[in-house]
Amino acid sequence: MKLEGVRVLDLSLFLPGPLLTQMMADQGAEVIKLEPVRGGGEPNREIGPKRDGVSVYFANTHRGKRSVQLDLKNDAGRAMALKLAERADVVIEAFRPGVINRLGLDYETIAEINPGVVYASLSAFGQTGPYVKKPAHDLATEAYAGVVSVNLGFDGKPAIPAVPAADMLTSMMGLSAVVMSLLRRHTTGQGDYIDLAMMDSLIASLPNSMGAVFADKSPPMVKDERIWGGYAMYNIYETKDERFIVLGASEIHFAEAVLNKLERPDLIPLCEPPPGPNQEPVREFFRETFKTRTQAEWIAWFEDVDAAFAPVNNLREAMDDPQVRAREMVITDDRGHEHLGIPIKFRHEPGEVNFKAPDVGADNSAVAQELGYSDDDIEAMRKSGAFG
Repeated sequence: MKLEGVRVLDLSLFLPGPLLTQMMADQGAEVIKLEPVRGGGEPNREIGPKRDGVSVYFANTHRGKRSVQLDLKNDAGRAMALKLAERADVVIEAFRPGVINRLGLDYETIAEINPGVVYASLSAFGQTGPYVKKPAHDLATEAYAGVVSVNLGFDGKPAIPAVPAADMLTSMMGLSAVVMSLLRRHTTGQGDYIDLAMMDSLIASLPNSMGAVFADKSPPMVKDERIWGGYAMYNIYETKDERFIVLGASEIHFAEAVLNKLERPDLIPLCEPPPGPNQEPVREFFRETFKTRTQAEWIAWFEDVDAAFAPVNNLREAMDDPQVRAREMVITDDRGHEHLGIPIKFRHEPGEVNFKAPDVGADNSAVAQELGYSDDDIEAMRKSGAFG
C-alpha cells in the first residue's frame, strides 16, 4: 500500500487529527495513537452510540491503529513518548498552542533527535495571531470565518452547519500537507513543521463566495447569491409530504428541460444570470408546484429529465443509496457493523480497512518492547503510573 513503512505518532484528540491519521492507516501506515491517562483516553471513545462497547465515532476515526496510553507529565511516560517520536516519520498534535511545549514534545525538541520528522500542529486559529490562545472547536471557528453567517435556515437566521467543515477541511488539508512534506523529504532528507489552522482551512474554501466581499467590500446578500439560493434552479423546495427536493444546477439548458416539461417555457428567460430578485417569479412557481406532489412522485417525474435533481435524503437513506454502496463508502465487518469506507480510490495499491479499533492502552507493553524496554522496565513504568 502507498504508505507502508511510514510510522505515525498521533497525539491528537477528537476529529481532525485522528481522521487524518486514520486515512494514513487505511493506506498502510503504522499509526500509534498516544492516549492520555486522564479522562480515560481518547474522548470520542465515549461520544455517541456504541456497538459491542465501542463508539461508532471511535471506530470510524481509529481503526487500524495501535494504542499506547501514557502520562506525559510522568518522566518515564514522557521519555517513552520521545522514543516514539524519535523513530516516527510523522507526528501529529492538536493541543492548544503552547501546551505541547510544556509537555516537552514540541517540534524543536523532536527535530533535535529526529531531523527528518514531518510534524503537524492542528489548532483552531494556528500558532500565530491574536486568537492563538482562544479555545475553540468547529462551530466557533466557522462563526469567526463568516461561514455561519451565510448558513441560513428557511427563517433567514444562522443555523448550525450540518458538517463540521473546519474539522474536516483541516484534516484533509493536513493529510495533503503531510504527504507533500514526505515527498519533499524523499529528495532532500529534511523534515518540516506544518502549522494548520481550522479557520485558515475555512477561509481557503470560499473562493466562489468572495465576489461581493472583495469587489464591493461588503458582506453578500445571502439569498441572492448564486450558491445560496439566488438561482431558482439552485435551491431547495418542499414537497407535498413535507419532505424536500433539490434543483442543483443553474445552467440554462437544465432550466429549459424542467420548465418545458412543466409547460412554463415563459419562465425560462428569468433563469438567465444574474441570480437574485429577478428570479423570484420562478422560485415562487417552483415552491407552489413542488408542493403538489410527494417527494417520491417527484423522484419518478424527474427520472427522464436531464437536470441536476436530487431528493433530500436523510442520513440513513444516504447510507443506503445505491451510489454510496457501489462506491463502497459504507462497508460491513464480519459482525454486521457498518463503517465509513475509504474515499480515496487508488487503482494500484488501494487502501485496505483494518476494522479493529484498539482498546485504550492495548499496545503499551508491545510497543515498549519494540523500543527496547525490558519486562522489568515495563513493570516499573506501570507501577510509576507512566501507563496510567
